[in-house]
This record gives sequence, structure tokens and C-alpha cells, in this order.
Amino acid sequence: MIYVIASIQTKEGQAAAFLDIFKSNIPNVLKEKGCMEYLPAMDIPSGLGPQELDPDRVTILEKWGSLEDLKAHLASSHMRIYQEKVKNIVEKVSLKVLEAA
Repeated sequence: MIYVIASIQTKEGQAAAFLDIFKSNIPNVLKEKGCMEYLPAMDIPSGLGPQELDPDRVTILEKWGSLEDLKAHLASSHMRIYQEKVKNIVEKVSLKVLEAA
């Protein structure tokens, strides 16, 4: 099993617009082979430790059956369309691709 934590830094004030586009693509992704979980999350104040709050960052939590499934996801036509739609509102993307230790 592969886990992905994707951090999407949107341009200032663009998180809501990004989420609208992202959420419209979720049904397509959930139909993909090997997709077990795919959801966006936002920072919330918790009062716990050294938390960094950023209203312009969206964290995507994903679970895939295999690395091959993840690679096929990234190459899919609906992901190319999604990337084109968000390219002007996303400032930076970072990925953590993980497996259980």
C-alpha cells in the first residue's frame, strides 16, 4: 500500500477556488484502479504544539494499492485536465510518497 501526502500551496486567497476544482475531480479519481482514499484537508487551529496554520495550503491525503496505481493516476487524462485548470492558482506543490515502515 502506498500513502501520499500532497501539500498544495495556492496563491493568496485562492484555496476555495482550488478546492472547487479539486472536488469536482474526486469522483474520477475514486474510480481509478487502486484508489482507496483521496481527500483534501485544511489546517484547523488546535492549540497543539508547534502547528503551522496556512489558509492558502490544501493537504491532499491519498491511499493507493501500489506505486503503479499511483503512477497511472498521475498520467490519467482527467488529472491532466485538472492540472491545466489549477495551474494559475497553484504556487507550489510538494509530495510525500510513503509506505508503512
